[in-house]
Amino acid sequence: MRAVATHAADAITDWTYPRIRGAVHAALAATTPRRFALPHVVADRVATDALALSPDRPDNVAAFIGEALQPWRRPDPPPPPPDTRLRLQPAEPQPPTGMRHGLPPIAGYEELAFWLNLTVGELDWLADRGRWLEHARYPLQHYRITRREKRGGHRIIEAPKPLLRETQRRLLRRVVEHIPAHPAARGFVRGSSTAAFAWPHADRAAVVRVDLRHCFESIGISAVRAVFTSAGYPPHIARVLADLCTTTTPADQLHGIDWEHRDLLRRSHLPQGAPTSPHLANLVLRRLDRRIDGYAKRNDLQYTRYGDDIAVSGDSIDAHKTLRVVLAIVEDCGFTAHPGKVRIMYAHQQQRLAGLVVNDRPQVSRADYDALRALLHNAVHHGPDSQNHHGHPDFRAHVHGLISWVGATNPTRRRRLLDLAAQIDWNTEQ
Repeated sequence: MRAVATHAADAITDWTYPRIRGAVHAALAATTPRRFALPHVVADRVATDALALSPDRPDNVAAFIGEALQPWRRPDPPPPPPDTRLRLQPAEPQPPTGMRHGLPPIAGYEELAFWLNLTVGELDWLADRGRWLEHARYPLQHYRITRREKRGGHRIIEAPKPLLRETQRRLLRRVVEHIPAHPAARGFVRGSSTAAFAWPHADRAAVVRVDLRHCFESIGISAVRAVFTSAGYPPHIARVLADLCTTTTPADQLHGIDWEHRDLLRRSHLPQGAPTSPHLANLVLRRLDRRIDGYAKRNDLQYTRYGDDIAVSGDSIDAHKTLRVVLAIVEDCGFTAHPGKVRIMYAHQQQRLAGLVVNDRPQVSRADYDALRALLHNAVHHGPDSQNHHGHPDFRAHVHGLISWVGATNPTRRRRLLDLAAQIDWNTEQ
């Protein structure tokens, strides 16, 4: 306790809420073993109470902080009663062998908590191993849920709250992204893009496109657990890692959702909005990728996938047979094709993948390019606010994002659009 208070006092250069809270949080996070649950909550309360009790800086800051921390300290566990019975001591957990992809070995639950910079209690709470939070009130839930209207239904965005989000990012950096996806996966892979997804299908006689319906929600906790088990983690560790990366949507958030989608959301699934979900989806879809890619190679076809978009093409392709095979593989792997987004696109039609036209080479359609150029032209003459019809808070960044999207596959168009954007007086933007 004294070391924590001294560490915090040394870092408090001025007696203000942000400085007190930051110093206390840093001191609590640095203690090993951790003696305080949820350091960010403790730091917030200590800073608030400190300023309420002493608006001016006290003479002995360390003693003042120590007294404020006292109510939040975890009690030391009582010593165990003496046991004179002869007992067989269990063997110490051994580090897992056969770890793949250079992943860090983790043998026990306490080791996993330490590795994620959590206490055992915090790990239990975030993993929700007892499924306590399925019916909990919103403040106790780990995800903020929003819904967006889309053609034919709703898109449910489940964004983790700060502590779980940082834990998932740590797990992504240290484990998940080190497990390679199938080479055909071009979405959510470092260094890839929609252009990389579309290029193999440029200038083909026919392109078959299939969209997976409710892709993330269709991936259950057992499939996620299998990813970690196949990477070499023991079953009890793989189960906790899968718990950290999946969620069950509370029933009170599902009003107005169609029954099929609602049924998927009520099971443990990958949440859209979690940092670990995109790459985990790629890893779960490796079996589907291997099967479709194997069929494509045997028949001299090209196959790539971008998220939930599947594309197969070729110059001597039997498009209808290929579509039947792809749909059968999709169903056998536990997924469902979106009936409104299944296409066979021939060379005399516009062949479009991920917003790019691939009849000749991947690029944004002429209509989309002309619409963006018209927007920039009007913004030059009438101001950027006149074109911000959807109320983007940072319209300038939005416009430059559109230019980057168009210019990724056509440098000439990019230069022309950037020249127009340079003429806009962004100082008039509200």
